[in-house]
Amino acid sequence: MCAHVLVAEDDEMQAELIRRSLLAEGHTATVVHDGAAALDAARRLRPDLVVLDLMLPVVDGFGVCRVLRGSDPAGDGIPVLMLTARSEEDDVLLGLELGADDYMTKPYSPRELMARIRTVLRRSGRAVGVREDPVVRAAGLAVDPERHEVRCDGEPVECTPAEFQILLAMATEPERVFTRRQLLQATRGFDRSSTERAVDVHIMNLRKKIEADPRRPVRLLTVFGVGYKLSGGRP
Repeated sequence: MCAHVLVAEDDEMQAELIRRSLLAEGHTATVVHDGAAALDAARRLRPDLVVLDLMLPVVDGFGVCRVLRGSDPAGDGIPVLMLTARSEEDDVLLGLELGADDYMTKPYSPRELMARIRTVLRRSGRAVGVREDPVVRAAGLAVDPERHEVRCDGEPVECTPAEFQILLAMATEPERVFTRRQLLQATRGFDRSSTERAVDVHIMNLRKKIEADPRRPVRLLTVFGVGYKLSGGRP
């Protein structure tokens, strides 16, 4: 079972944990951190499932659920799994009345969350006919999480485990600007001793491998004062 999951969670570390768990299950994931961005991503990407934190800024999870279950085409029958730190019965009942398909109360285990996601996807049938190819493609790159392989313009690229995880995170969400901290989190388990500044070294090494001119990158771009993004790869 493979699906595209939209994760709307304002806690960046929690969102990254969910994203990595989804990738390990063979899904693809898009992560946003507020309700307005969640609605925008739902309209643009039409995901197979939304994992929705109720305590989102800008538009809270209840507001997002109202829109997804209203007349807005963003909803389109997309199942919603709510995450809530509030276990009050009224909050849970309101979320379910608004059309959420399931809910989990924080704290929860990633394994239990993945099991709930599998159940919701199976019950909704949204995983039928979704992308079976696990390869993530962006900016002339093909990143295969199952074979742990990278190709650039069709040519194989040798990457360290940490470099691979950084490319996978960025290729999954091209044009998204990642902070050094977010990219460092993507390497956890492979590069435990690294600091945020080590991300600069990984990016420098990756540019040597995937850029025609590492000094004038067109794929792995620096966003000054913020971090890095993977762009279209066109000069």
